[in-house]
Amino acid sequence: MTKTAELYPIAAVREQFPALRRTHHGKSVVYFDGPGGSQVVKSSMDAIYAYMTNGGANLHGSFPSSRETEQIIADAKDAVAALFGAKPEEVSFGANMTTLTFAIARALGRNWKEGDEIVVSELDHRANVDPWLTIAADRGMTVRWLPVDSDTLTLRLEELDSVLTSKTRLIAVGLASNAVGTINDIATISKKAHALDIPVAVDAVHAAPHFAIDRDTLGVDILLCSAYKFFGPHVGIAVIRQELFEQIQPYKLQPAPTYIPDKLETGTQNHEGIAGIRPAIEFIAGLGKGQELRERICTGYEVIEAYENGLADKLRSALSEIDAVTLYQAAPDVPKTPTIAFRVAGWSTQEFCARMCEDYSIFIADGDFYAMTLADKLGINESGGWIRAGLAPYNTEEEVERFIRGIKELTNE
Repeated sequence: MTKTAELYPIAAVREQFPALRRTHHGKSVVYFDGPGGSQVVKSSMDAIYAYMTNGGANLHGSFPSSRETEQIIADAKDAVAALFGAKPEEVSFGANMTTLTFAIARALGRNWKEGDEIVVSELDHRANVDPWLTIAADRGMTVRWLPVDSDTLTLRLEELDSVLTSKTRLIAVGLASNAVGTINDIATISKKAHALDIPVAVDAVHAAPHFAIDRDTLGVDILLCSAYKFFGPHVGIAVIRQELFEQIQPYKLQPAPTYIPDKLETGTQNHEGIAGIRPAIEFIAGLGKGQELRERICTGYEVIEAYENGLADKLRSALSEIDAVTLYQAAPDVPKTPTIAFRVAGWSTQEFCARMCEDYSIFIADGDFYAMTLADKLGINESGGWIRAGLAPYNTEEEVERFIRGIKELTNE
């Protein structure tokens, strides 16, 4: 066991996740499916239950449950602002990241026209691609792609100068690949984009559970994520820089607010879900130190990142020694989330995941994970895509060892 693992309060962390008590075929379940959605911390569940038990209400009423709902929303936006180094009035909630991105793309597209250009990435989840492609098609815009290097599994940033032009209206790129874990150099992309007054839209869904994100340091104008990936409920989150947010004209009902951030939040929101957001963020902060919430969040992420990366290094090292396994990952010096994509010779991806579930009670997923452009470039979509194992703060070294043992037994190595 590594020194980091010895110091990490894994028992206290696991106590906060009721789902970890589940068993399958008499064995405790190993949740390595975190990239598709993390397990939910109990404090988040409790907040959701408390909100619904005490009587939910819509906004702007002159009675306690309405005022309490408004305060819960305000508290959640304060916490999200602390999570990303933004301002509460820059935070909006919605059904999910995909729905919010479609709404933002449609709103921004009001001012775009034929001949304008938009840039998307070949490494991204399609949630940060197709909303922009859709508005580009509607407006007769030209789409340019920031290519991925199929060998290194990193973006070809040397092509930014040719991809970005005076006609570019926005560049959309992911902070980290949900398929292969590559963490992109968003600061470099933003610097080049902003030199041409191009706003930057970043998908932080996969990154948010794993490391601290500073919106301003990265130079992000539109940051999108989902609370269900960082130990909370199914609520989408958009953080839009104030100057840009005030210019956006979302499609909405006539009487709905015209001011930020409410003007993006069409219809009645998922109030009970929003109640669970702040506790999920406070779970991360609970692993850190400091006086301010932002400081506790950042130091908490340092603890999470060191622990998760230690487990990931152990898992990657073991997989690299198994002849039947093909790993899909960037070079060791490229920052990555603890998300590992691979394939196993002689097995379909679905059959392998099913056997790991039934024989070892390990839950892992297979497919293209909506990173279908990358899967197409690698030529693996027709044969099931990847197998993906993703680590979370509640996973243990023993679970990693069970996973390694299972793979070795199934491959006879």
